[in-house]
Amino acid sequence: MDGYTYFDNNATTPVDSRVAEVMVPWLTQRHGNASSLHRVGRLARHAVDSARVSVARTIGAQPLDVLFTASGTEANNAVIFEVARCCGHGGELIVSAIEHPSILRAAERCEQHGMKVHRVRPAANGVVDAGDMISHLNESTRLVCLMLANNELGTIQPVAEVAAACRERGIPTLCDAVQGVGKLDVDVEALGVDFLSLGGHKFHGPLGAAALWVRPGSRFEGWMIGGSQERLLRASTVNVAAVVGLGKACDLVRQELPERRRFLQSLLDRFESGLAAIPGAVLHCADAPRLPHTSNVAFPGLSAQELMLRLDAAGFAVSTGSACGSGKSRPSGTVLALGVSDEEAAGSIRVSFGTENTLEEVDRFLEVLARETAALLSPVPV
Repeated sequence: MDGYTYFDNNATTPVDSRVAEVMVPWLTQRHGNASSLHRVGRLARHAVDSARVSVARTIGAQPLDVLFTASGTEANNAVIFEVARCCGHGGELIVSAIEHPSILRAAERCEQHGMKVHRVRPAANGVVDAGDMISHLNESTRLVCLMLANNELGTIQPVAEVAAACRERGIPTLCDAVQGVGKLDVDVEALGVDFLSLGGHKFHGPLGAAALWVRPGSRFEGWMIGGSQERLLRASTVNVAAVVGLGKACDLVRQELPERRRFLQSLLDRFESGLAAIPGAVLHCADAPRLPHTSNVAFPGLSAQELMLRLDAAGFAVSTGSACGSGKSRPSGTVLALGVSDEEAAGSIRVSFGTENTLEEVDRFLEVLARETAALLSPVPV
């Protein structure tokens, strides 16, 4: 939109024009079902297989271990509910308290059906202590969930250390890497996890295209049945156009990741250095390892939702937390997990930059942010 600046790239990113270009034929002239044996179907199957290779290369995996899903949420749900089914809803789950809602709410449902859930809080810098998480492991632990990078804070979590301890004990690990892929180097072997989820729309691919990597030998059966797609592990007609787009987006990540990271970091540095001139701004997790494009900042004493709406009216899109948790009026549970006050959490916004943003947009945003926070914090004349 002309005159409008989008700083909510952790919710979703605009589709890269090069991604859209390879999708168009599969939305128009080519319409084959990838499960059909005729020529049109075989062409679709080849396109899907090529995309699977691209996704696998991006995370250091083998193509046959990559399953296409419609979203990261679906992938995360599938793993947790499969574990719950296999152990008869007994045993224990260990999750960080700052996981994406697709994991936290799935864990809540398992808890309602008899599983025990340990929720491990992060330190004040937004990073879960690996030792703390490992200390909860026991013979009843069925799955450990730790995201690669937090979607609200941008903090990078000690996945490899936790996964190594779990592996020694024969406990599977699920890593939600949805926010990490496209901004970080991701390698499933280096991480040592058993399941990893990713979503294309977080790195300029299309909505509706995601993937779940399953380590060979992991106990995992199909959660959607009725067809032979995805090696009987996820029955559903493949969205060929979206999968092709996901593959292209992964190709671009491998080609451009270092350049993207440097550029995004320059935007983040410009923004966070400018916060020093805005009275009352509190930058969360500044001393933690973070994604190169995500900033969570609080303005205690004001309403983040009201601030977000004023910024929107002024031509800037930011958010108050996870897009999948929107619609709630209470403060972000992720920010509260840092141990901050309700007032600080209620005044927190997330700013997430993208490759289409500019330093000039950041400078204009800082001016508007200073103006709008000052207006909200000023006493109202009687």
